[in-house]
Amino acid sequence: MKAGIVGLPNVGKSTLFNCLSNAKAQSANFPFCTIEPNLGVVNVPDARLEKLEELVNPERVLPATVEIVDIAGLVKGASKGEGLGNQFLANIRETDAILHVLRCFDNDNIVHVDGSVDPIRDKETIDIELQLKDLETVQKRLERVKRTAKTGNKEAQVELEVLLKVEATLLEGKSIRSIEFTEKEDEFVKPLQFITAKPVLYVCNVDENSAVSGNAYVDKVKEAVANESAEVIVLAVGTEADITELEDYEERQMFLADIGLEEAGVSRLVRSAYKLLDLQTYFTAGVKEVRAWTIPVGATAPQAAGVIHTDFEKGFIRAETISYDDYVSFGSEAKVKEAGKMRVEGKEYIVKDGDIMHFRFNV
Repeated sequence: MKAGIVGLPNVGKSTLFNCLSNAKAQSANFPFCTIEPNLGVVNVPDARLEKLEELVNPERVLPATVEIVDIAGLVKGASKGEGLGNQFLANIRETDAILHVLRCFDNDNIVHVDGSVDPIRDKETIDIELQLKDLETVQKRLERVKRTAKTGNKEAQVELEVLLKVEATLLEGKSIRSIEFTEKEDEFVKPLQFITAKPVLYVCNVDENSAVSGNAYVDKVKEAVANESAEVIVLAVGTEADITELEDYEERQMFLADIGLEEAGVSRLVRSAYKLLDLQTYFTAGVKEVRAWTIPVGATAPQAAGVIHTDFEKGFIRAETISYDDYVSFGSEAKVKEAGKMRVEGKEYIVKDGDIMHFRFNV
């Protein structure tokens, strides 16, 4: 699953990407320093994994991961190919969710592409470009569907209604994610990969003094996105960059404590992105390895097994399942079994976040 970082040039996207990933994107004080989208694979911080490591003492531990793509700065006119518009918009289309970075700090040494700091204007600039691109997509599709609908094709007539609703929303300057689609409508919308239908997390990039409680810019952003089904997170990206430079864990914790934070903001961001993608975690735990596996919320036991190997899904027999809380309170798999707390789940079981699972299969 991929989340793409977007925003105007010089708002802190590449610095944020560097914090999130071990890959070092160029981070410079001018637009378009990120020409190719940089891809980073980021571990999802999870205290449960550390607890399981402590109890099981395995040979290795593997956390869940999220792919983060750093997409170069969009500018006005990107939908018409301005800057490197078309290429960037294609890169956004390939992601599952959007991390939209907004500049919410004053600093005369960092040039703003529009000459002044105004996160609401910046948000609207990006929104308009993405909406225009979606409008182009829906209008192309409408041309074809209208012709088919005129022949009396019932399916095309249903699709036509859905697409006209999408077009009207975009023409009002609203994003597609503001529409609630039925399951049937979604079948027509999904294949078109609309950019503004993707879930979005607004990242308010603030100065160090505003890292804990935000500032007036952040308040404006929260107000502006109140009607969108979107999340807002406050992050002092420059400070986070300084923290990631520290090699020593204790030093990092002291730095965080000094500015009033309990944990690094990037950890909160990765967890928020994971949640935004509608993902959850189950674990496998044995002496060889303790591992977090990523599955969509609502996945069945066979689907969860298929994440490990397709054969596990094909030949699924049952899943021996322990809840995380039971595992921790009894301290080992053997003690959980003794207490009769291990459950045997079948094909219909919907996996819960934090389940510890062992699959039986036959191929």
